[in-house]
Amino acid sequence: MKAMNLNGTKGRRELKHEMTQMECYLLRNKLKHYMEVDPHANRDGKYLIRSVYFDNFENKVLNQKKEGYYERDKFRVRLYDFNISYLNLEKKSKRNNLTFKQKCRITAEEYEQIRFGDISWMEHDSRSLIQELYHQMNLFQLKPVTVVDYEREVFIYKHGNVRITFDSSIRTSFRNNDVLNPDLAMIDTNPDIVVLEVKFDEYLPSMIKHLLQVSNLRAGAYSKYQICRMYG
Repeated sequence: MKAMNLNGTKGRRELKHEMTQMECYLLRNKLKHYMEVDPHANRDGKYLIRSVYFDNFENKVLNQKKEGYYERDKFRVRLYDFNISYLNLEKKSKRNNLTFKQKCRITAEEYEQIRFGDISWMEHDSRSLIQELYHQMNLFQLKPVTVVDYEREVFIYKHGNVRITFDSSIRTSFRNNDVLNPDLAMIDTNPDIVVLEVKFDEYLPSMIKHLLQVSNLRAGAYSKYQICRMYG
C-alpha cells in the first residue's frame, strides 16, 4: 500500500516494542554492524529529548491512545539536549496504520504565553500549526500537561528510509508543564524499560526484519506519554 499524504506530509509506518535493557544491549550490538548511527547524536551516540504533551481535563489524548483509535492527533513542544533556543511545536497524527508528523519553530516566550493561557495571538498567526493548536485549545480545552524526558539512540538504514530508535531513562514531571526549567523535578519511571521504535516508508527491508527477530519482544502501542501518565 502506497503511503498517503496528510496536509502535505507523507505517512510512515511505525512499530513499537517494549524491551529490557539487556535486550536493548544485545540488539544494539547487532544493528551497529549494519546501520549508521545518527550523525546528530553526541559522542556516546545518544541525545536527550524533552517534550511537554498537550491534553485536557478529561484526558482525551491519553484515552484515545489507550483505546487504540485509528484516527488521533497529539500535540507537543519539544527540545533537544535542553537547548531552549531551538523549540518545535509538533503534531503527530495517526491515520489507520500510518503516522504523520508536522512541526514548526516556536520561541520560549511563545511557549510561556501558551502555558499561562495567553493564546489570543495564536488565532491569526502566520504558522498554520499554531492556528490549529489554537482551535484545538479552544474546542477541547487542550493545554500543556506533562513533561517527558528520555535518552534516545538512533540507527539509520537508508534503504527504505528506516530509522530505529531506543528510548530509555524515561522520566516524568507528573502534571508540571514547566518544560523550559532545567531544574524541573523529574521522576524515574521503570528504569529497565526501553521503548524500541521502528519507522519506515512502504516496506521494511528483509535484512532489518531478520535483525529485529529478537526473543521476548513485546509488541504494543506504548508511548512515552502514556508510560509517564501511568506514574501520575
